[in-house]
Amino acid sequence: MARRGKKKGRPVSGWVVLDKPVGMGSTEAVSKIKWLFQAEKAGHAGTLDPLASGMLPIALGEATKTVPYVQDGAKVYRFTVAWGEERSTDDLEGPVTNSSDKRPAEAEVQALLPKYTGVIMQTPPQFSAIKIAGERAYDLARDGETVDIPAREIEIGRLDLVEHNGDCSVFEVECGKGTYVRSLARDMGRDLGCFGHIAELRRVEVEPFTADDFVTVAELEVARFGGKTDEGADEAEAPVDFSAIDALLVDTAVALDCLPQVAVSDDAATKIRLGNPVIIRGRDAPVEAEEACATARGKLVAIGAIEQGMFKPKRVFAG
Repeated sequence: MARRGKKKGRPVSGWVVLDKPVGMGSTEAVSKIKWLFQAEKAGHAGTLDPLASGMLPIALGEATKTVPYVQDGAKVYRFTVAWGEERSTDDLEGPVTNSSDKRPAEAEVQALLPKYTGVIMQTPPQFSAIKIAGERAYDLARDGETVDIPAREIEIGRLDLVEHNGDCSVFEVECGKGTYVRSLARDMGRDLGCFGHIAELRRVEVEPFTADDFVTVAELEVARFGGKTDEGADEAEAPVDFSAIDALLVDTAVALDCLPQVAVSDDAATKIRLGNPVIIRGRDAPVEAEEACATARGKLVAIGAIEQGMFKPKRVFAG
């Protein structure tokens, strides 16, 4: 029987709240961060297009178990819509498909915003990762096919006009999972009768993270290589001490701020990590919860359900 290969990398866990630069893809960013931390495992919580900049939360190690909770969190984008042209990709990348000499007045743009606030129906872009008959829409679009993508329900918490100068408008939107900002630009342009596309897009928040958690690739490189960039560093000379770069991680448990928190003893934590239920004690402890997280000494122990005052683990975390 073949022997299982040894895992490569360190068992480091936590979140890197990366300020992704324009031009870098999400997969490329994950690979870069995984390499800098020499991590065993890494993944991101929500794709950010190469033409977009801003917040890309990247989970390392045990934090990958909390990715779904971050993906479901509200997101805030600041974006610029250039009026007068609609493009095949709904951003700067694609060719112009419709154009107009009309430019909207600020009052027209303001009057349109309530239509795009609350629970609305939205059709994703032709160039999107939506699957149609098992294939990605962007693959079909690149082959020249026009696909019928059904509209779906999304939620916009707020949509504010930040700046307007005739040729373009700057907006800030707070939205839920599955929202395509490129579709907002396309649809607003059509409603205003002037067409529009995304000229600039930046994600500034992904709940529960904020701009205070941002870290850049350059800052990570300095922490990893002591002042050198990765291009000037010899891997053989790289420091064994990862304390500087590890200090830039956000604790795994932060991703679960949305869940009820239950503090347990060290003995209870050991039982939970073995998959066993434990009785929750304490005057303020919840009796019932579909999902909650247990912690011991401030460290995450498990995600589970609370039924009749007993915590039943569903997903445990290494101590």
